[in-house]
Formats: sequence, structure tokens, C-alpha cells
Amino acid sequence: MAELEVDLVVVPIDGSEESRTAVEYAITIADRYDASVHALYVLGEPTVRALDDGAVAEAEVADDTEAVSDAITDLAAEAGVELTTSIAAGFSTAVKTLHPGGVVLDTAEAVEADFIVVPREPAADAQSDVLETAAEYVLLYASQPVLSV
Repeated sequence: MAELEVDLVVVPIDGSEESRTAVEYAITIADRYDASVHALYVLGEPTVRALDDGAVAEAEVADDTEAVSDAITDLAAEAGVELTTSIAAGFSTAVKTLHPGGVVLDTAEAVEADFIVVPREPAADAQSDVLETAAEYVLLYASQPVLSV
């Protein structure tokens, strides 16, 4: 049996404790396979609606996502794992077919990921439930191996 080859692990995040746990797993897998990690910050429906309505400034969302990225960058650096990040909306008021799971899979394809780690546990914060929704979709449709934590 051939050993699994992993060069890049994708992990969607949303700032929740559950997504931080998923990052820890992704870093562990990347360390094991001498791979790197790409963390995709997925913006949920409340945040996207607030941005669209002007109720929250883009700079505020950028600051929040940067703080999360900084924290996971530190985790990756401690493990000696290379980390890249990106941000995507997991919801749209204009595109009815946009789904958080589809965003994760599209990103995984775009960055040529070999493995995906998704948080599946319900988030304690109702604002952070976007990844719970994404997990089921990713588990059903991913072409890469998926670890659900």
C-alpha cells in the first residue's frame, strides 16, 4: 500500500475555538508529511450581510481576520510549518448558489491541496456556524482526503 503524499493541507477557519482546533490538527498533519498549511478564513452570513448593509466596516473585518491569522501563524511557526492564508465569503446576497462548503472546495482546488481538515463540532457562537455547514458539504464532495474534527 502506497503512503499518502501530502504537500498542502487546507483548513477553513472562522475565528471559533473549533476552527483553532482544526488548525492544530492541520499543522500536525503538515508536520508529519513535511507539508504546508493554507488557512481559509470563511466569512459567514451575518458578517457578509453586515458588510453589504454597511453596518460593519471592511477595516473592522480585516482587523478581526488578521488577529486570527496572527494567532495561527504563531502556532505554525512553533511547529516549523509554512502557513498561507486567504479570506472568502461563504455567503452572498447576490449569488444564491454560493455555499461555504463550495468555497472551501474551490479554494482547495485552486491551491492544489492534497488534504482538508474541517471543524465539524457545532460552534459555541451562533455567528461562527458557517464551518459546521461547510463540513457536511466538504465531507460529501471533496476529492481530497478529509479529516473532520
